[in-house]
Amino acid sequence: MSIKLILDTGFLLLITFDIMKKEKIKEYSWAIGIALVGSFILTYIQCSSCRTELTRFFNYVLFSSFNWILLWIINSELNEFLSKKISWIHSPIKRLLYGVIATIIFTVVAVLLLMKGFELVLGFKFSGYESVIGPSLIITFFISLFFHGRGFLIEWRRSAVEAERYQKESMAATYESLKSQVNPHFLFNSLNALTNLVYEDQDKAVNFIKQLSEVYRYVLDTRDREVVPLDEEIKFLKSYIYLQQIRFGDKLSIDVSLNELKTMVAPLALQMLIENAVKHNEVSEENPLHIKIYKDEDFIAVENNLQKKSQIGESSSGLGLENIRKRYEFLSDKKVKIEQSDNKFLVKLPIIPTGN
Repeated sequence: MSIKLILDTGFLLLITFDIMKKEKIKEYSWAIGIALVGSFILTYIQCSSCRTELTRFFNYVLFSSFNWILLWIINSELNEFLSKKISWIHSPIKRLLYGVIATIIFTVVAVLLLMKGFELVLGFKFSGYESVIGPSLIITFFISLFFHGRGFLIEWRRSAVEAERYQKESMAATYESLKSQVNPHFLFNSLNALTNLVYEDQDKAVNFIKQLSEVYRYVLDTRDREVVPLDEEIKFLKSYIYLQQIRFGDKLSIDVSLNELKTMVAPLALQMLIENAVKHNEVSEENPLHIKIYKDEDFIAVENNLQKKSQIGESSSGLGLENIRKRYEFLSDKKVKIEQSDNKFLVKLPIIPTGN
């Protein structure tokens, strides 16, 4: 074996390892071993005339090994790239179609370039390109079948894990809302307002109790639901808003203008945003709080004038907005938007189509 052949082989190996990402070398090491052993065995079986010519035998093994390794790397990287762009779970047919087309194109191009490289560097002679491309496509079929199958199973498992995580976070968000409703501050404020109503207006007191019961009923009824129709949430909001306005009177105004919008929302999300505004802002005759809920393109916007309290009487865990944000990550491709200026605080919830 000539020194030039050894140097050329080393040069090709360096190029191959340079193409690989360093963190991928360990992942591909076993594939390289299989490729070398498999190429040796296949060359020995298929090319009987090569057994007596060591240089020719080595060249065939070298090309076959590089071919296998190259196809393995291409399919691995291609599968990883396509899986980031197209989901197996949401668009399986599209993902499969794009995967097949891309695999065929990249395989043909890669094998042709590899053959040209061996011809130029090692002076290798091929009887015909089709005799190499055909078997390479067959090899690619089995390699891509492995990677696509693995990619589908990995994404399916990730989806199952995320669904379980979402369920836990949704339960945590519901619990947070339920906890905020039954905490001593809420109960004290509601009962205090009710006590005054009993002496001032018994009919209004009866209505107050009815609306309070509607609030608790809705919280309990929606604790296991991921989304609810917007009209159900608005019906609940009317009861909640009634309680707040009995408490604050003209110091608090809440305007809901959604123009009969048909969509789905995360249960209690709008209520939590109203509660967040009331909790963190001053509500007084000198500085009344104005909250507006309206449609803004593909979002439901909840906006309030910003007049932060110097001290927050009720304890705040800071989980309200974060829970809403995380819940909507699983319900929509769009993210919850939070905007704040000197005099305004705005939260935008993505509109979820009723078909989802």
